[in-house]
Amino acid sequence: MSILVPNSHILYREIHHRRDQHLLGGGSSFVLLKSYGFGFEPRNDGWKKIAKKHLRVEAFWPDLSRPTAVEMQPVEDCDQFDKILADAKELSQSIIIDWMAAWCRKCIYLKPKLEKLAAEYDTKLKFYCVDVNKVPQALVQRGNITKMPTIQLWKDGEMKAEVIGGHKAWLVIEEVRAMILKFG
Repeated sequence: MSILVPNSHILYREIHHRRDQHLLGGGSSFVLLKSYGFGFEPRNDGWKKIAKKHLRVEAFWPDLSRPTAVEMQPVEDCDQFDKILADAKELSQSIIIDWMAAWCRKCIYLKPKLEKLAAEYDTKLKFYCVDVNKVPQALVQRGNITKMPTIQLWKDGEMKAEVIGGHKAWLVIEEVRAMILKFG
C-alpha cells in the first residue's frame, strides 16, 4: 500500500503525533499544541484512516531584568590582584579567575561561556580574567599556572579549587559550576 504526501515530514507528523491538544505555560514561555484533520494509523489488518491535523504555536519572553552575560574584569598586575583578593576577603566572597592567553583557541572559545556563567552568579561571585602574556610572570607563578585555560576559585585569599579546561567547553562549565557549589 502506498501513501502519497507532499513530503515525508507530513507523513511522520500525521502518524506519530497523536495527542489532541496540550497547553504548556511557564513564567516566561507559552506553548499551544493542537491537532485536527486526518492521517493514517497502522493496524494489524492494514491502515486505518484517522482524523488529524497539527498546529503548534510558541512564544518566549526572556527575563530582561538579569544580564545574559557579564564581562570578566581583566587583571593586569600583582598589585591589582592583591587588591581583588583583599576586597573579596573583606566581603567574604569567592572569586573566579580565568587564566588564559589571547593565542589559545580553547581560551577564546571558553571566555563567552564563562561570561554567561558569570551572569548566573552576578551578585554572589566576581569573575576575572588574566592574560598570562600581558602580566608579569611573578603573577602567573603565584597562580601556579602550567596549562591554559585554567579556571580557579579563590576564597579568603587562597586558591581553593581549579579546573584545567583542555576539554569540551560544556564539560568545563559544568566542572566550574560544581566547584562553585562546593566552595563558593
